[in-house]
Amino acid sequence: MILGGHRGALQLFGKGDDMLTISLQTGTALTEWSLSTLRRRINDGSVQCTHDKTAANKTRICFDSIKNHIGMALDAETVALIEKADAGDAAAQNDLAVFFLECDNARLAIYWLELAARRDFTDAMHLLGQCYLKGNGVAKDHNLALMWIARAAASGHPLAAAQVRSIRLG
Repeated sequence: MILGGHRGALQLFGKGDDMLTISLQTGTALTEWSLSTLRRRINDGSVQCTHDKTAANKTRICFDSIKNHIGMALDAETVALIEKADAGDAAAQNDLAVFFLECDNARLAIYWLELAARRDFTDAMHLLGQCYLKGNGVAKDHNLALMWIARAAASGHPLAAAQVRSIRLG
């Protein structure tokens, strides 16, 4: 059952239960809307939402109601990747970050890299370090670059380990 607010009232939308829903955080990242803007759009009915009974009754938004506000067309494979990444799959978060880097959307790539790196995904740690080193999507910061590359190396990432060795020898 999909719910959408309209001037404080709830409306039922006749969509199937298999409709993709995403977290508010993913919705704000994809649309670049603030959380208050997203909540306002839920309340005025322009964004549909549901309450996930399996996740402590958290509000989730219907992907279809925001997809035209993402700023790029997404194929079915990318949407499936968003679903996995939103569910906390670190490999999917990293793959989604790479996709957004390839689409020249470094800001969105950083969002997904940070999530995957916090889950100790070494490829994301290394790539996040590279972004800080180059200033790609974030302010250039050699200290954060070294920290993320060193964390990836300490976690067994071979390329990061080689980079740390070259820094120590250099």
